[in-house]
Amino acid sequence: MELLTTNNVWMMVCTVLVFFMHLGFSLLEVGLTRQKNAINILFKNVFIICAGLLTYAILGFNLMYPGSFLAGIIPDHFFDLFGLNAPITDGALDLAYNNGYTYWTDFLFQGMFAATAATIVSGAVAERIKLGSFMLFSIIYIAIIYPIIGSWKWGGGFLDEIGFYDFAGSSLVHSVGGWGALIAIYLLGARLGKFGKDGRSHAIPGHNIPLATAGVFILWLGWFGFNGGSVLSADPSLTSITLVTTCLAAASGGLAAFLVSTIAYKNYDLTMFLNGILGGLVAITAGADLMSPLEAVLIGLIAGGVIVFGVSLIDKLKLDDPVGAVAVHLACGIWGTLAVGIFGTLAGLDQFLTQLTGVGIIGAFSCISAYIILSVIKSTMGLRMEEKEETEGLDTHEHGMNAYAEFGTAQNR
Repeated sequence: MELLTTNNVWMMVCTVLVFFMHLGFSLLEVGLTRQKNAINILFKNVFIICAGLLTYAILGFNLMYPGSFLAGIIPDHFFDLFGLNAPITDGALDLAYNNGYTYWTDFLFQGMFAATAATIVSGAVAERIKLGSFMLFSIIYIAIIYPIIGSWKWGGGFLDEIGFYDFAGSSLVHSVGGWGALIAIYLLGARLGKFGKDGRSHAIPGHNIPLATAGVFILWLGWFGFNGGSVLSADPSLTSITLVTTCLAAASGGLAAFLVSTIAYKNYDLTMFLNGILGGLVAITAGADLMSPLEAVLIGLIAGGVIVFGVSLIDKLKLDDPVGAVAVHLACGIWGTLAVGIFGTLAGLDQFLTQLTGVGIIGAFSCISAYIILSVIKSTMGLRMEEKEETEGLDTHEHGMNAYAEFGTAQNR
């Protein structure tokens, strides 16, 4: 019982840290976008955590676990009210998915992960999506698409059976959000002024880089819970190495992005540095428990380069991602997932091919699902704000207020 209590307390601490990551996402997205859309960004992030937890309780948790998925299609207890049918007494311990924590702790920890997938999309579509359309997409994506994909691995589904490995969600969380973000920005189109008549990309600076920097440090801190909690116990050895590899990948990812961007663009770009840190964190997440410190550094270094070239590729494709979400969460999520077959204790050709298969299946299902959902929303409610509303700012038109009242309406700040 004492060990159970220790493990459960650690899992609850990690749950708090993952919850704190939503503040990090909020500050990062606000800082990298313009003042006139700050409230809109914050509103979306507040909505995601509130709606995400409720939809995950109503549907997502039981859709994701225990993973019987109708020998494929409908999971056990699918129709249980709220999906949370355990007694509220100590009897809930009997329903734990392992001996390390309670049923209720498991739900809350997994619910925080679910909301993260939609938060990734929020930054990519910033400054031009209709709020109602985004909220509807988020609800469907969190309630149905994310849990279905998660059930294939974490719920004991077919990806788990073939040996696909994703410790804490490089693919199951980050790339699912990244694929959704990619489809969304394709259907939305670029912000006004992002690409000129000559086809060249024009930078649209964020209005508060100090806030963005604070957001990244908060996210790094939250990753102690994201990866540390994925150990699913307070095992001192495994938890310690997981946190070490997580931090080393983050540090090397940041330095690599800074160095590569400096060589490529001849300036010290803080935003690339910040996204490099996040890229390293995303990449190590798939195999943080399998890697040596040196392997974690190598994974982070490659992730930093992926960030710089990924951001450049998105620009060349005439896609507009204000916060670099696709490069960070999709490109580095794919790299980290494949790295499990290259580095660490599972490395080998068979494992690499299994990882590649998982990446392909998850990518195909995420893209098709996101495209269908967003296309239906686009043809009914519409996806994008009117040109006048986008020019003057979403804060004024959708919320009737300004984030910094003393500065008044500042369209280009």
